[in-house]
Amino acid sequence: MSYNNNGVIRVSIKDKVLLVEDEKKLSSFIATVLSYHKYDVVSAESGDMGIHMAASHMPDLILLDLGLPDMDGMDVLKRVREWSDVPVIVVSARQNEREKVIALDSGANDYVTKPFGNDELLARIRSALRIYRGSGGARTKSVFINGGLTIDYEKRDVSINSSIARLTPTEYKIIVLLSQNVGKVLTHDFISNCVWGPHTSENQTIRVNVANIRRKIEKNPADPEYILTEVGVGYKMAEFGFDE
Repeated sequence: MSYNNNGVIRVSIKDKVLLVEDEKKLSSFIATVLSYHKYDVVSAESGDMGIHMAASHMPDLILLDLGLPDMDGMDVLKRVREWSDVPVIVVSARQNEREKVIALDSGANDYVTKPFGNDELLARIRSALRIYRGSGGARTKSVFINGGLTIDYEKRDVSINSSIARLTPTEYKIIVLLSQNVGKVLTHDFISNCVWGPHTSENQTIRVNVANIRRKIEKNPADPEYILTEVGVGYKMAEFGFDE
C-alpha cells in the first residue's frame, strides 16, 4: 500500500501465480523465488487440486508440472482450456520434442524443461504475461478510458474523475471484464464463469460485488451511469467513448 502525491491510498495488486507441482521441495523453492520477486503464489500438489484452484483463485498465470500423482498435467491443461485462456507455462522434466509439441498444441503458452535457472523462469513468466496482455487476453490496452472512468491495467488502478477507487481483487476482475466488453451485456453465468470459474452459481455474490463497485465509482449508486443492469440477464458497462 502506498500514497500518491495527493495523499490518496493506492493499493498494489500482485500478479497471482498458481504453481501445480507435487515435488514439495521444488514447489517450495519456486514459491520462495516468485514471492521474493513480488508475485502472489498459491500452490497445488495434484491435478484435481490445480483445476479447482485455477477456478477458485483465478490466477494471472499457471506453472504446470506434467508428472502429477493423480492425473497427467496434459489433462489439467485441457480442462483449464475449456473455460480459461490464462497463460500456462509447462514446467516438466520431459524433454521429448513430441511432448513439447503436444503441450503447445493443447494450449500451453510455453514449455520449460527441468532443471532450469531462476532467471530463465522469471523471464518466461514476464514474457507470457506481457504477450497475453498485449494480445487482448486479460487486457486489450494499457489504459482504458470511458467517460470519467479510467482503468490502468498495468498498474491495476481504477480511478473515477481522477480519484482512485479502492476495489477488492474480485471487484477489480469484474470491472475489467465489463471494460473489455464495453457496451455488451454480460450474463450472470458468463461473469460467474470468468471470475469464479466453471460450475459455479454466484448470482447473489455478483450482485453484492457490483453494488460495492457502484458505491465506489458512481455519483448515485441507485441510478448508475457506468454499470447498468439488464434485469434477469446480467450487466453491461455503458459506453461514453474511450481511447482507441
